[in-house]
Order: sequence, then C-alpha cells, then structure tokens
Amino acid sequence: MLLTQNFRFIILFFNILIGYSLYAQNGQLSGTLTDGDFPVPYANIYLHGTDFGTASDENGSFLIPDIPEGNYTLKIKVLGYQPYSSSINIQSGKTKNLNILLQESSEQLEETVVTGTLKAVSRSESPVPVEVYSPTFLKKNPTASIFEALQNVNGVRPQINCNVCNTGDIHINGLEGPYTLVLIDGMPIVSGLGTVYGLSGIPNSLIEQIEVVKGPASSLYGSEAVGGLINIITKNSLDAPDFFADAFTTSWGEYNLDVGAKIPVGNKTDVLLGVNYFKYDELIDNNNDNFTDLTLQDRISVFQKWNFKRDKSRIFSLAGRYFYEDRWGGELQWTPEFRGGDEIYGESIYTSRWEVLGKYQLPLEEKMLLSFSYNDHKQNSVYGDTPYIADQRIGFAQLTWDKKIKSHDLLFGAAARYNYYDDNTAATVEEDEVVIPSLFVQDEMQLAQKHSLLLGMRYDYDERHGNIFTPRMAYRWKLNENDILRFNAGTGFRVVNLFTEDHAALTGAREVVVTEELNPERSINFNLNYLKKFYGDNGTFMGLDASVFYTSFSNAILPDYDTDPNKIIYDNLDGKSVSQGVSLNLDVVFPSSFKIMAGATLQDVSQTEDGNKQRQILTERFTGTWGLFYDIRPIHLSIDYTGNLYGPMRLPLLGEQDPRPEYSPTWSIQNIQFTYKGIENIELYGGIKNLLDWTPNRGTPFLIARANDPFDRDVTLDNNGDVVATANNPNALTFDPSYVYGPNQGIRAFFGLRYRLD
Repeated sequence: MLLTQNFRFIILFFNILIGYSLYAQNGQLSGTLTDGDFPVPYANIYLHGTDFGTASDENGSFLIPDIPEGNYTLKIKVLGYQPYSSSINIQSGKTKNLNILLQESSEQLEETVVTGTLKAVSRSESPVPVEVYSPTFLKKNPTASIFEALQNVNGVRPQINCNVCNTGDIHINGLEGPYTLVLIDGMPIVSGLGTVYGLSGIPNSLIEQIEVVKGPASSLYGSEAVGGLINIITKNSLDAPDFFADAFTTSWGEYNLDVGAKIPVGNKTDVLLGVNYFKYDELIDNNNDNFTDLTLQDRISVFQKWNFKRDKSRIFSLAGRYFYEDRWGGELQWTPEFRGGDEIYGESIYTSRWEVLGKYQLPLEEKMLLSFSYNDHKQNSVYGDTPYIADQRIGFAQLTWDKKIKSHDLLFGAAARYNYYDDNTAATVEEDEVVIPSLFVQDEMQLAQKHSLLLGMRYDYDERHGNIFTPRMAYRWKLNENDILRFNAGTGFRVVNLFTEDHAALTGAREVVVTEELNPERSINFNLNYLKKFYGDNGTFMGLDASVFYTSFSNAILPDYDTDPNKIIYDNLDGKSVSQGVSLNLDVVFPSSFKIMAGATLQDVSQTEDGNKQRQILTERFTGTWGLFYDIRPIHLSIDYTGNLYGPMRLPLLGEQDPRPEYSPTWSIQNIQFTYKGIENIELYGGIKNLLDWTPNRGTPFLIARANDPFDRDVTLDNNGDVVATANNPNALTFDPSYVYGPNQGIRAFFGLRYRLD
C-alpha cells in the first residue's frame, strides 16, 4: 500500500513538473492602449487566426498569457478608433510588453449608425450608406456653428444666400437647402425657418456624431427628406464629460464660448447641460461697398438633456433647447433706430426659438419606442423697409415597433406631424395649418450569409395634396470582411413651404410671384455604393467609399430669376430636374500618426423645360474636400490642414447689361490649425483660416448691385415696369444682394482653449 502511494506521488510530481516545463516554454503578451492623451478601455485584443485574446481594462492595460512561441498578427478593434494590426513575435518563457498608440478616427467605418434604418447598427452592416462625422472631425477646423462645420464634408456645402444678412442653408449633392432635412436626435425639428435661421447655436460639446444620408429618405422621414438628411446626435450621459469648455476668438473680433457639463440627479438620472454664446460686433468693409462684409451677431443657445436609467436598459430621455439671436447687416451707418425705415439700409433679424424632444421605450416585452418633438420659432425681421414677421410651429410624434421574425428584421411605424406657419408676406394670404398622419413599414431580410435586402413603404395623407406613397429598397452584398456593395433605390416628396424655396425672395427689390397652385415635388433616386477597407502589415489603414447617384424630380419648385430681373417667379417645372454624379471619399491612417481624409464629387444638376436644358443656379460642377492631420507625439503637438475646392456655378444676374460674370470662378478656402496637448485636461489651439485670403469680390466689379442706392430712388422704370438705362444707372440695374456664392470673410487668425474633466 505504501509503495503504491509513493508511486502515485512520484507520478503526480512528474506531471506537475512536466506541466510547469511546458508552460515555461510559452510566452505572454502584455501592454497598454492609449490615444496619446487617455487610456483606451474595453478594446477587443486578439491574435488573428487563434483563440488567444482578451480585452483592455479601464486603465487600457491587457495581458494574454500562455502563448506558444511563434509569429502572430495582433489585431485590436474598439469603437471610436481605427483598427490596429501589427506582426509580433512571441518567445518561450518571455513577456512581450507593448505600449500601443491607437488612432482616433474622424470618419468611422465601424461606427454605430441609426439614421439609415431607424435602428442602431454598425455602419458597415447598414444596407443604407451613412457617412459619420465625430467631434474629433469638428475640432480639426473649429467653428461657431454646425452650418460652418459642414464645409469640410464631401458633397455637402453650406450656401450663403444673402450678401447682407449672411443667412443660408445646406446643399447636398448640389440640391438646394429645402431638399435637405436636418434632424436632432432623429427628430425633424429643424425645417422651414429653422433650416435658414436655426442651424447655429447647437453646442458642439454635446454632439456625439453627425450622420449624413445622401439621397431621398422620405419613406422613413416624410416630407423634406428629398435630397438627403443630416442627423445631429447628442451625447448620452455615459459618453459625456463631467465638464467641458471650449472658447476661441479670431482676429476679426469673433468670440465663441461652448460649455457643457454632466450633472447627476439621484442614482438614476443624469442631466447634460450645454451653453453656446457667440458675439461679433465689428464693422468691416474690405470690399468698399459701404456694406458690412460679415453680419453682426449676438447669439445664445441653451441645451439640456435628461437621461433616465430604467429597468432592462429601456430608453427614456428628454431634451430641450432655447435659441435667441440678434443679427444685422447693411450700410455701415445703420443703427437700430433706422430699423424698418427707408433712410439707411439694414437687414435686422431677431430670432427666438425653443425646442423640446424626447424618446420613451414602452414597458413591454416587445421593443416599442415613442418619439416626440415640438418647436416654436418666432421671426421678427426687416429687410430695408420691408418687414417679415413669421411664426412657425412643428409638432411630431412617432411610435415604432421593432420585431424580428426568423430572417426578417421588421419595423412598423405610425407618425403624425403638425405644421403651422404664418407670416405677413403676400405669399401667405392666410395661416397654413395642417396635420399629416403617416404609416410606414420596413423589412430587412437576410437572403443569405452575405446578402440582405431591405424593402420599405410609407403612406402620408396631406389634406392639401391627398394620398402620398413613398417606397424604397436597399440591397447589401458583403463580398468579404473588407468589401461591401450597396444598391439603393427610393422615392421622396416635399410639400410646399414657400419661405424655404429661396431666402432671396425677402431681400432687395425683387417681387415674389407665384404663378399657380404649387403641387408637391416628387423624386426618385438610385444610388450605387462601394465600401473598401485595406489593412497594411505595418498598421496602415485605408478606407475607400465610392458612390454613383441619380435623382430625378417631377413637379420641381424652382425660383426663376431670369424671366424678369425685378421678380422671383415660383412655379412647378413643366419638365424634369435631374441631379446625377459620382463621389469618392478616402480615409488613410499611417502608423506614424499621419492621417489623410479626402473627398471629391463630380455632379450635373440641371432642369429641362420645353426641350431646353439649363444648369441649376448656384450649383457647382465639382467639389473637393481634404484634411491632412499629423500628431508630433514627443512634443504633444497636432497639425491639421483642411480645405475645400468648388467649381464654377451659375449666378443670378439682373439682365443682359449686368457687368458681373455669369459664372463664379473655381475657388477654395483652406485652413491650418496647431493644437498643443501637453497640459493635463487642457488643449491650446490656434491657426489661420482662409489661408489664401479668398473672397468672392475677386474679378467682380461689385457683389451687391447698386449698393449706393439700396431703396432704388434713382432707378427709372418704363411703362412695362422694366428698368431704363440712365446716366447714373448705365447697366439698368436695381438694388440686389442675391449675387452670392461664398463667404466674404478673408484671412484671419484664431486662438482657443479647451478644457475637459472626466
């Protein structure tokens, strides 16, 4: 018995010894992940083609033990950063320690998106192409508003519509602002008046990401999503810093302050508070026309979002924003006592706007979400001696039911939209008030492992226009992990809101003429998208996103500047309007902390009526955007060089004798920024905007027609109302500030400071 026990002990001893020896022959991998400033927690770390992997802890540290000796490919993936890949060698009995620097990505290929399908999915898994831009992207060229920030997004152009008041809208793929729907957290509260006056003052500190969909999306979002949509998604309490402040000033005398904070209220509630304040009050007239080059502005926006923690992680959030702005532009001698008079010309605009929006997931086993929003927008404006007083209210409620049945991912929805609009113009004889109920259904089917198909249909009823159906389809073919092909086809519609047809209708001496009862526009769109990802052995990453698009409009509502230089005539186009083109986005990240983002769009936007084809006014043939970003880690310095390029666009002239060019030149605005991150929680940044000092008055005798006679006192008309050429008006012009296609601001320096406390 004793011998047997001893034998067993010896066998056990040798087993332990052999096991220890075998273990000692293996190595292990450890390290820390950072982005240069902060640790990167909860990253997925693994050796490609093996079962060895782990996740980084809250300090960014990780350990993978017991790895057999050999050569491996280390891969790291985490939301918010470019994927990392590198070859490593593991030696027996040794620990390989790595300090890995992950690159933040400004345009995420794996970011979670919701805009394309109303469901949260990885961008690469979405059947609808969605472009994503993070706060990191916005910081590369700091601006005081979302309107300006979008200037570096390929295929998206902020269009200034007035030389005097500098208001504008957003163009997507060359289409006018009314064709673009702007959402906040998926709610269509920025439309109509808000599209022109409400895009400023959204606190950048509380923006989680901006999602852009190009092409009609009316089957999910209804009217106005004809050419595309922009969804501004605000942070939730998990992602928001405890406190954030960003302040900058420019050599032109602009001051911007952006402050955000997270405030816990009890154990289950967090409040996000954001305040944006902007002020500019310098009189600058570099083009010597006695008019302000940049509108003077005094603006404040206060945003608050409540997030409530509920059982089973059900959603409940409530947000609100108040926005007030006082802006004016005009003759340098203008003061508020001249407001609305005919002595000194000025355009003075008071905007008061409040919004509320929320989401509530019903306490049911089924996934049902109630979303709602309401906004009230009051406008008190004068354009010279022409008053424009308007009131707009938009209410929206939507209930969706998300249901999965085998290979079908279904979404059912019911919505109602309340529109109220009234102003003092001749175009609005009586107030416009309507409720538009809607029903929609969407089915995303998994046809095979690599193939999925989405079919959708929406029904809207507008008492002014009757029944409106908008179907769409989207097909996604995942060729492999790095290649995705998408084909989308859809329809859109837009009901009439005359104010948004063209802001120039309210400026200058042009008269608004509506020749008939305007019918809703219809559009049909086809989009072919190819997404490609490359991973180099040295850690280099490249993403390629290419699209071919075609959109055809019927009943297009277009402003006619050409028939009569004293009028803007609106009617439905008796023919067709087409937007077609190709676009390409390139995103490259090198291991040396150098990044490249570049995009280009070639487009043809035209109208054909009575056999005559004409390019759409204020639409460029081609656009280009780029960003070159380099981090010099040893000295904590980042360099960001951004820019855009726009091709010629047709401009509104006042007749055959107008001496101004019919087409704009090719023009570019370029910026450079230096950011120092060597102080804990603080970033210091500064640089130069508009490096080329480009302004639209180059090569143009004047921008504002008859700036010396803004009330047309010395304009002579014949019996037909046409302008007669005289000695002091040899080109037969009237006062008109609508000849505008770019900002009047020249070169300027800026300096700012950011503070973040987590």
